[in-house]
Amino acid sequence: MKRASAASDDLEAELDHRIGVRLAVLRSPARVIFRGQAHDIVGPRGPVYNSQTSLQVRMSRRAEAFEHWIRTSFVQMNTELENLYFAKEHRAQVIGCGDPIKASLRDEGHAHVVALLAEGNTGEGFDSAYGVLGSVGLYLGALRRHELTNPAREERSPFPEASSLALHVGASLGMAPRFSTGHLATHNRARAGVRKSFTSLRDEFLFIDENTRGILSLQRAADALASIVHLGVSSPVADVMFDAAKQALRDVRRFNDRLMNQLDVERFFYSVRPYYKPYRVGRQEYRGANAGDFSGINEIDLLLGLCRANDPYYAQLLVDKMLFMLPSDQARLRDCMTRTSLLDELLSFVEEHQPADWFQQNALAYLEVCDLFGQAAAQHHDGLVRRFIEGPAADLDERGLEGITASGPPLPVLMHSLEVLRDLRLAADRRDIATRHDDLDKLRRAVRGYRRPAGAPDASQ
Repeated sequence: MKRASAASDDLEAELDHRIGVRLAVLRSPARVIFRGQAHDIVGPRGPVYNSQTSLQVRMSRRAEAFEHWIRTSFVQMNTELENLYFAKEHRAQVIGCGDPIKASLRDEGHAHVVALLAEGNTGEGFDSAYGVLGSVGLYLGALRRHELTNPAREERSPFPEASSLALHVGASLGMAPRFSTGHLATHNRARAGVRKSFTSLRDEFLFIDENTRGILSLQRAADALASIVHLGVSSPVADVMFDAAKQALRDVRRFNDRLMNQLDVERFFYSVRPYYKPYRVGRQEYRGANAGDFSGINEIDLLLGLCRANDPYYAQLLVDKMLFMLPSDQARLRDCMTRTSLLDELLSFVEEHQPADWFQQNALAYLEVCDLFGQAAAQHHDGLVRRFIEGPAADLDERGLEGITASGPPLPVLMHSLEVLRDLRLAADRRDIATRHDDLDKLRRAVRGYRRPAGAPDASQ
């Protein structure tokens, strides 16, 4: 009993100490760090205290040190390794090549991870924690790329400290414990013009930048369509938002074109894509980051009505990607799933309001958005996925094909799944999946002057 009492007293004392420290922080002036100096935040009525603000604009020193390493030595070592691999006759064979560099990358990163894990504090605030999750995720992704870990030959990650840090931070954010698209796209903060990356290769920066431009444009289109939901599809001012959505989708096609024309197929396949492979965090294997891991693309699917949340195939896709998105994106997508689609709303007006000017104008604008979205979806699948992944993969042997996809399943399975998604977005005339072909056809017949774009893609092409 004395031991239990002593342990209880020690725990109570520790809790009192922690509460006291926290209260002292809350009662002290809030501070920012500028050029290495701490400065109190002063408002119009005097100092602003931590109890009055949730603003936390700096990482812990250890988190900042890890971030600096990721942006410098980490990139240099990965780039050296990629150049060694690319100079080989068999570029996919990376085991036994550049081992001293791999050891340095592993050990230097491990030192940062252990320091952060011991600290038990990644810096308060979403941005700091999200940054740490990105740093440890990029580190684990590089270890996987260089075959220092491989889920096919392991039951658990051989890097328990990195796994623990990723699990801790991921759970606190409500996200999967690995790097996601946002870390290298919409939340990839540039410093003096330089973004986070695995390497300094031109093709990686081209891939990151054009993908990010495409994501931002798709989000613009989603924002415009969401505004129409609140206005009502019969509103005469919906034309402004339809025009905004169309311009954003034209931009997506422009960025896709630029990526297809400038990205080197071999460099992408052998030096960029491998960093997006699945890897283990603890015992669990997590798929790689996917360019579609943001809410905007799915908001467009659902708001246009081309995909439906009650479709088992599409619902599974949403469930699988939810934890790979930012919490704010997760909230947007959940809200979108509760809305009536623009297609269903327009179809409800056909019988009674087909002759009305507002119906003809807005239905035509809606169909033009659908056409542009379908063209972008087909362009991405047929021009990017087939050319930059499926094509080069044909030259690999069975061993080289293992783990080739970011999503994890064998390449033929992935390609079939992506074709289904493309055809849903095209509203293709397929009877083996539930597309909106017939509903869109009904709406097209109701709109005077609608002409399907010349050379519009279809599943049969």
